[in-house]
Amino acid sequence: MPNRLLIGVAGAATLALALSGCVPNNAASTTALTVAITDDTCAVSDSTAAAGAISFSITNSGTGVNEFYIFAEDKLRIVGEKENITPGQTASFVAQLEPGTYYTACKFERVGAPIGVAEFTVTGDTVTGSTSDRALEEQAVTNYIAYITSQVDELVPQVAAFATAYAAGDDETARSLFASARVSYERIEPTAEAFGDLDPKIDYREVDATAEGLDWTGFHRMEKDLWAPQAGDLNSDGESALLDWAPSTPQERQDIADGLVANVQELSDLVNADDFTVTLADISNGAIALLDEVAVGKISGEEDWWSHSDLYDFFGNVQGAEVAFGNVKDIASSKGAESSALVDDIEAEFAALKTLLGTYGSLESGFTSYDTVTAAERKALSNQVNALAEPLSNLTHIVLGVAE
Repeated sequence: MPNRLLIGVAGAATLALALSGCVPNNAASTTALTVAITDDTCAVSDSTAAAGAISFSITNSGTGVNEFYIFAEDKLRIVGEKENITPGQTASFVAQLEPGTYYTACKFERVGAPIGVAEFTVTGDTVTGSTSDRALEEQAVTNYIAYITSQVDELVPQVAAFATAYAAGDDETARSLFASARVSYERIEPTAEAFGDLDPKIDYREVDATAEGLDWTGFHRMEKDLWAPQAGDLNSDGESALLDWAPSTPQERQDIADGLVANVQELSDLVNADDFTVTLADISNGAIALLDEVAVGKISGEEDWWSHSDLYDFFGNVQGAEVAFGNVKDIASSKGAESSALVDDIEAEFAALKTLLGTYGSLESGFTSYDTVTAAERKALSNQVNALAEPLSNLTHIVLGVAE
């Protein structure tokens, strides 16, 4: 796969950042709010605050460890996070927020989807003029790590539910869960690709596994069982879909399901390890790699050859690329007028691509089966991906200050 994100081990100093990854400009202007947490609620005392340093006093009245998040307007990119709030604990947390729309939420035991998602509006004037380059870099790294772990924490139970249905032979339920169980993975795919053979075990297509002489496991092995080909059907290489293939036996299904669950859990363990980190180059190159994933496999329809759910993966990749870009765009904008103009171009092309994808559905309502998307429509999608890829390809050079 192209453009693998590289993960290293950093000392404590790399991540020694204020709790939110944000540095207050003026402590005297801090807004103080309270957050009441239980196992299934997350209530902030006010839904608005003035731009600048915002202090949250978070009380966990639930039965288990909880976390508090502040998401950007896309409800994906994390701009502030307070971890490991134990039952009965009141924890303090300060975030430096610019004017805009955000969302607050909690996550009980770090598992599943965020709880109590609520809109949070920050008003007033921009205040980050005095934020140092180093602070922006540390904030980008800290928040992107939080995003990766959040997505994997959602992935684990989604995969467990899908694998359980598949192993039990409940194909109708498994088919209904397949596409949605993959979205969190697609948002952070370069991270999984960085961990050796994990991505091949989780997400290789049949042709990829065959070409590399690997046992074929994971999502796409299960996909072919769930949308079993018939005589005369071809695989993505134009060969008979039944060549060297037979439906998995009940025991094989159980083994494949167990393997997927175990491999996703290993991914979770790796990204939640204390020594897991990323670099600025990983983040910006990750954005580029995710768009490459769209161009290489999703546009052609090769990724989800049997289910035709490619647009779910397509959208997940685009969301992940935009989140990665969002974490470094302030750094890019700070490099001068030309770099700031490039950031504006990238934002405009992301908006255009998401608008075009929106004509085929959404994660909430479902996407059009990709086998019904015409060649002309695929070409239009490809053209828009290329329109975004051109300015995005320059992102790492600008973020790192490297001359082309």
